Amino acid sequence: MPRLKRWVSRYQKKVDENGFLKEEYIQQLRSYGFDDDYIAKHGEGFKEDYEKLKLLDETDPEPWPIYTAYDFFTAEEKQEFNPDGTLRPEYVEYARRIGISEGALEESERRKKLDVDNYNAVSARYAEQGINFGFEQMQERIADSESYAQRRKQMQQDMRNFEDTDSLPFDKDTAY
Repeated sequence: MPRLKRWVSRYQKKVDENGFLKEEYIQQLRSYGFDDDYIAKHGEGFKEDYEKLKLLDETDPEPWPIYTAYDFFTAEEKQEFNPDGTLRPEYVEYARRIGISEGALEESERRKKLDVDNYNAVSARYAEQGINFGFEQMQERIADSESYAQRRKQMQQDMRNFEDTDSLPFDKDTAY
């Protein structure tokens, strides 16, 4: 129930897990001078929103694609590391042949395991709030790659229009 989880997370100081006003919030409203009728109507509005989101989550659940830390590894990292952050045996053999020290390999593996553990921890924390962290990160990557292509295309157009190279978004030494 991601929608409902997000809603409850957003209003966690005002409502409980069932959509009812919390006693502390009711007391706060009373201290501001609101009467019981207003507070009851206010609570009914929250409860209605809760029920709508609950029904929507049951009848039309949001897609929840699962992304792991491995999905964010570069192509090179995927050749070197397993999904859990450990080094692949074939890469270890290759690294030893080319002279990479054991200490460097251990440090590389330690850092990648730490990255994977951090990703998993953040992903779990966000999921508790109804947020798909992996999906958000993937959308950002897609948007970044699209905007890069758009900027490059615009720059090529600007060059055809004899724009000053100092005004272009990329380094003038970049091969176009």
